[in-house]
Amino acid sequence: MLELNKEKFQIIGCENEDAEAILRPNITYWQDAWRRLKQNKLAMFSMAILMIIVLMTIIGPYLTKYKFDEQFTNISNQRPSAEHWFGTDQLGRDMFARTWVGGRISIAIGIIGTIIEVIVGCIYGGISGYYGGLVDDIMMRIVEVINSIPYLIVVILVSVVLGQGLGSLIIALVITGWVGIARIIRGQVMQLKESEYVLAAQALGSDPGRIITRHLIPNTIGVLIVYVTFSIPGFIFAEAFLSFIGLGVQPPMTSWGAMAAFGQTVFEFYPHELFFPAAAICLTMIAFNLLGDGLRDALDPKLRQ
Repeated sequence: MLELNKEKFQIIGCENEDAEAILRPNITYWQDAWRRLKQNKLAMFSMAILMIIVLMTIIGPYLTKYKFDEQFTNISNQRPSAEHWFGTDQLGRDMFARTWVGGRISIAIGIIGTIIEVIVGCIYGGISGYYGGLVDDIMMRIVEVINSIPYLIVVILVSVVLGQGLGSLIIALVITGWVGIARIIRGQVMQLKESEYVLAAQALGSDPGRIITRHLIPNTIGVLIVYVTFSIPGFIFAEAFLSFIGLGVQPPMTSWGAMAAFGQTVFEFYPHELFFPAAAICLTMIAFNLLGDGLRDALDPKLRQ
């Protein structure tokens, strides 16, 4: 057998003085997540689409000289033209202005509803997961009861009590919508409450409220971000559906769902009145879902390299 020794081997491609330079720079979890998200071209494209849609809902109505609720009976049901970029509806209102004003309402409902849902769900799920035992059993039974109630019934009841409008619509959607995030946060908290930093906080005398809000919930932020990207399009679709059947936003205000409801009545003759609000709903929901998929992969610590 040949005798092996160090003299017969030579290290190439790496010098001692360059050893530290070839190592990957030390980056934080969020920097690594952003790096991986940027590698997902579809997610970045979806983010760009969402930024354009949000920007247009802000400045879009000011790009035309017509107001969204201004009626001109002599130009009703006009097809898209240089004067009216998206055409006009059956009352002669400019569809371009109405599309972006309706986008403000739809996206606002999605964002406001999601914020309320996340706050309530985090507090409820955090308390349930932290205390466990009998408290957890009672709180989870309440969640199951609320989750068993169809949200359409809740919307009808809230509309009867509070009247139809934007506020009652958000309340109705949030009443049953927070249970999903509450369950997710409960599961995360039950896993994290046995961690060393939580035990250290307990040993130092921190009260449960501080431990939940300062230690447990912040460590679920990755799950929350992914949930938010899926929850916002859920609210937008729910609002569009309710407005479509007449239980959502009421005139003179408008939303994508309300515009689609008006457009479907004349779809055979004037398809543009349904196409633009429906396309806005579809594009927004697809972009949010694709971005959520990208964030889920980017924030997964198991996929970190």
